Formats: sequence, C-alpha cells, structure tokens
Amino acid sequence: MAVITISRQFGAGGITLGKMVAEKFGYIFADTDVIKMVAEMANVSTHFVETVEKEAGGKFSRFISRMVSKPLVDRILKDERGYIDEEIYLDYLVLIIAQMADDGDVVILGRGSQYILNDHPDAYHILLIDEFDNRVQFMIENYELSKGRAINVVKGEDKRRKNLYQKLGKTDYDNPSLYHLVLNMSKISLDKALELICNLANEHN
Repeated sequence: MAVITISRQFGAGGITLGKMVAEKFGYIFADTDVIKMVAEMANVSTHFVETVEKEAGGKFSRFISRMVSKPLVDRILKDERGYIDEEIYLDYLVLIIAQMADDGDVVILGRGSQYILNDHPDAYHILLIDEFDNRVQFMIENYELSKGRAINVVKGEDKRRKNLYQKLGKTDYDNPSLYHLVLNMSKISLDKALELICNLANEHN
C-alpha cells in the first residue's frame, strides 16, 4: 500500500516518469484525476478548477468578487449551487490527497503532496530537477512544441508551481531534506530514474 509522490521542476519528466512508475507497480497515476475529484466535490467544472490552480495569488478570487457578474459566474459553474475559490480548492486538495494516500498504491504528481503527506508512514517523496534549457528541450521532443512555445510553457508552469506553494505557505519546495530521493535528470535517464524509484519503493514491500 505504498504511496509515491513526484514533485518536479516542469519539463523534468514528471508525468512521463510518474506513468512509468505507476505502470511498473500497477498503481494509480493521479494527476488530472485530482482536478476531476476537486470539481466533483465543489460541484463545478474542471475548467473552473484548472483556472483556480493556474491563477497567481489571490488574483482569481479578486476577479470573481469584483469584476464578474453573477450571471457569468453561473454560466461557468456546473450548477448555481457550486462554487470554488482558492481557499476551498486547497481544503479539497488536502482531503483528496490524504484519501488517495490512505487507499494506497498510488503515484501522486505534485500539488503539494510532499507537504500534505509529510508524516504519512507509507509515502515516499521524489523530486526531479533539471536545467532550464534541458526542460525546454524535453518539452520540444516529447510534446512537439516549438522552441518559443516550449520556453513559454516551462516559464508559465514554473510560475504556477511557485504560486501554489505560496498558497500553501511554503517556499522550500526544492529543499532536498523534504524528499527521500532527489533525481537530477540532466545526469540520468528516465529508465535509470525508474530503477532508482522502484528500488526505494520495493523496500516497503
């Protein structure tokens, strides 16, 4: 019933490696599933949850409260009874990740899971890092993006990651002491990274 969390600098191969680990162990790979579960709990669209995730600081909440008319909000929501803002999102996020961990046999990608599950006895926390240029090249090669588009995507996701952790009140998300294993993807292949993670997780079995 192990739990593996994968935090990463965007473009370091977190999704690719996470899926490889999940397939190797027969685990669930939780990425967009988290968004769907938050949306269901808040009774809003997945698009609305994604917007909350991506907006910086309290910008989205201020936008909703000051600039958007209620009819427009109602059109965005699945149901007029549904609503989500950053505070509600974070509350649901903690509940969902904690439940996933209790169920076990799951690989959870990002979303502060290394903090939420910091004391979970069955959780192993992994951090992937890489140089910016390497991360851009990874996106070009694996997602068929132009170089300009890849640069913008990596920069944008780095900002989103920073904003999420600020909402969690954290600034040390790349601190090696938070993790069981830190992998520098400029030094090793995905296959070697998979081997190292499997060796670590197998200690639990």
